[in-house]
Amino acid sequence: MSAPLRTDEANKAAPGAAPGIAVRSAGKHTGAKQNGRWSGYTHLLLARIKEMQREPEVIFWVFLFPLLLAFGLGIAFRSRPASIPNVAIAAGPGANAVLQMAQRSPQSLRAQIVSEAEALNEFRLGRYDLVIIPGEDGGMEYRYDPARPESVLARAQADDALQAGAGRKDPLPTSAQASSEPGARYIDFLIPGLLGMNLMNSGMWGVGFALVDYRQRKLLKRYVATPMRRSDFLLALTSSRLVLMIAELGLLLGFGIFVFHMRVAGSWLAIVLLGALGAAAFAGLGLLTASRAQKIESVSGLINLVMMPMWVFSGVFFSYERFPAVVHPLIHALPLTALNDALRATILEGAPLAAQAGRLAVLVAWTAVSFLLALSWFRWT
Repeated sequence: MSAPLRTDEANKAAPGAAPGIAVRSAGKHTGAKQNGRWSGYTHLLLARIKEMQREPEVIFWVFLFPLLLAFGLGIAFRSRPASIPNVAIAAGPGANAVLQMAQRSPQSLRAQIVSEAEALNEFRLGRYDLVIIPGEDGGMEYRYDPARPESVLARAQADDALQAGAGRKDPLPTSAQASSEPGARYIDFLIPGLLGMNLMNSGMWGVGFALVDYRQRKLLKRYVATPMRRSDFLLALTSSRLVLMIAELGLLLGFGIFVFHMRVAGSWLAIVLLGALGAAAFAGLGLLTASRAQKIESVSGLINLVMMPMWVFSGVFFSYERFPAVVHPLIHALPLTALNDALRATILEGAPLAAQAGRLAVLVAWTAVSFLLALSWFRWT
């Protein structure tokens, strides 16, 4: 019976073998068995983590890219004071009286008199929100675009201003109080969506791409001669993403808190558990997608095919409520939708995990089914 090879001898004997895994050609007893049931899994997990540390592109796409995206979108869609409508008053009889009423009104209007042709042309180009054409009988005609919210608002404000200027009295006294609640801004909606999207990207690309890269470099064939179990190998690839997950969550949430004064209403432990479950679900999908792919080009197309519906429908950048209600059940079945909804409910509303059993069930189902199918379909060669 031949003696087990040491790790350094094994790597010399079998170039391209994964670091830390002893390779031998014969014998009943192996180094991994002598070191325990989880020795191969542990060695591969540590090797994968070290490999990711040596890849600077991982640092950019996993950590810096989401921060840059959050900063850019947060600045572009930051909360601003209400815009003042731009109103054009067509020149003609009664134009000066309309302008004076608009200027005296407590409503904020930016009005000026221009020729009717110029007013309509500038309105078509979006430079005016509303065109007022005074009539000979003292009435007024409003030209506005119902598809533009600012145009609809300008029509309502201008009509209130001119009716009040003409002597209209409101029958009921009213008062208004401005209130800005935390969690209602676009950046508050965006950060949890970016968290989910980043977990999806890093899980599917980090696991799927790495698996096919191993296959192309013939590294998977080397594992045939080792005691490495398929389940241990796939589990190690999945677990390596969970290590990065905590850093991803902490960095992006910390960025939102310190830069945009975001408020976290829920439990940090619940957020970490949701992140771990989401990372596991997408790592399982990455394994499933790449379980039989032979080339980088093939797995790239498959991963994009799987992720594209979730990019569009799962509410990363805007609410999926904009889509017809008939497709909402399908949208709710997507793993990214369940993860984004659960993260938003926990972060913004402080919802406990017990209140999100349906979303958790979706994530658990995707994790279990994808990993079991990947384990069934995966081949070393």
